[in-house]
Amino acid sequence: MSHYIPPKVWSAKDSDQGKFSGINRPTAGSRFEQELPQGKKPLQIYSLGTPNGIKVTIMLEELRELGIEAADYDLFKISIMDGDQFGSDFVAINPNSKIPALLDRSQEPNIRVFESASILLYLAEKFDKLMPSDPAGRTEVLNWLFWQTGAAPFVGGGFGHFFNYAPEKLEYPINRFTMETKRQLDLLDKEFARKPYIAGDDYTIADIAIWSWYGRLAQDALYDGAYEFLDLDSYSHLKEWTDHIAQRPAVQRGLAADYKDIK
Repeated sequence: MSHYIPPKVWSAKDSDQGKFSGINRPTAGSRFEQELPQGKKPLQIYSLGTPNGIKVTIMLEELRELGIEAADYDLFKISIMDGDQFGSDFVAINPNSKIPALLDRSQEPNIRVFESASILLYLAEKFDKLMPSDPAGRTEVLNWLFWQTGAAPFVGGGFGHFFNYAPEKLEYPINRFTMETKRQLDLLDKEFARKPYIAGDDYTIADIAIWSWYGRLAQDALYDGAYEFLDLDSYSHLKEWTDHIAQRPAVQRGLAADYKDIK
């Protein structure tokens, strides 16, 4: 096994980023001038059908299912492998250059919203839906919403990266992030053994956030070979919850949403 000795000062030119080498840099900010298109709907969404991206389309379709016309949206594709997220207009909405990003044009001045959990919370509060109003219920939803925000990077950037995307299979990081991923799956399985939704009896934005990562993982929709490797069959309560959420018409529409090209 090769032994990596870190240099005294790290340099990007010495870093093998595999398939992401063309887009990853150690600096932030825009890299080129860009004019993003805008449609006629109140909400403009710039995103991609990743776990974080589908949170927003599912949320908006759930709101439309409830008859909220003001939740209508235009959806534009940000191709992250082509570097669209580093264009000047996108960076003006999200300086962190990550999808999804939302521009709410229903009021002046327009409101930018970035980070998927922030978008879910913004829409829930704007339309007073999928979020309890009582302090205890609201806090429980936020507990799980922020749990997902902190936990999922271990699944995506940790397990998913080293198991599926890294230039070579390395035992230590795969074992490290598999251990944590399975701990999280066990946590969710235990929670769903005693309640229908993550925050209690009602479906909320916390379910949307968690399903978009862990539900998709339990559907074998994220990383080739991960379903068997993680023994996802053993998490029966998580799978039952996953299948139940997947049957919602708004979830199905959110997954099938049509992304318009920006070029």
